[in-house]
Amino acid sequence: MTTPSANPPSLLQRVLIGRDPKRTLVRAAITAGVAFVVFKYGLIPVRIAGESMTPAYRDRSVNCINRLAYHWRVPRRGDVVAVRTSGIHNMFFKRIIALPGETVSITNGLVHIDGQPLAEPYVKEREAWQLPPRHLEADEYFLIGDNRGMTQERHTFGVAEAKRIVGKVLW
Repeated sequence: MTTPSANPPSLLQRVLIGRDPKRTLVRAAITAGVAFVVFKYGLIPVRIAGESMTPAYRDRSVNCINRLAYHWRVPRRGDVVAVRTSGIHNMFFKRIIALPGETVSITNGLVHIDGQPLAEPYVKEREAWQLPPRHLEADEYFLIGDNRGMTQERHTFGVAEAKRIVGKVLW
């Protein structure tokens, strides 16, 4: 004589919980823990506000900042970075143009590093920006957005200390 078996789990229960609820709970807890650590210490999701990095990054698009990128190497020219202004929730996206120890200047919209013009294929339009030569100290980087078609007065750019660079923008 066979004993009647319990009601089999419904399709919804099998899909959401699986056959072993304890195992599913452990997997969910591990996934939540990993996500917490990754988004707390590794990646910061951000929404871009402004047009200073157009066309590479559009206003109101979402991106991630890799906070660990510069733990193993120093920032390089051309990297797009997030720079802390007044806390982790208020940052600028800018491109690194000049490195520590270099002299940067802008003449009629063209950037010069140590007197040599800088090739910037990511810049699509240029206004006649002017900036006298500025020598960078050992912990300073010069940052500018890609949208040089904006007037110089409407664009925030300049020197940032290395400690203010939060991380590298992922894409």
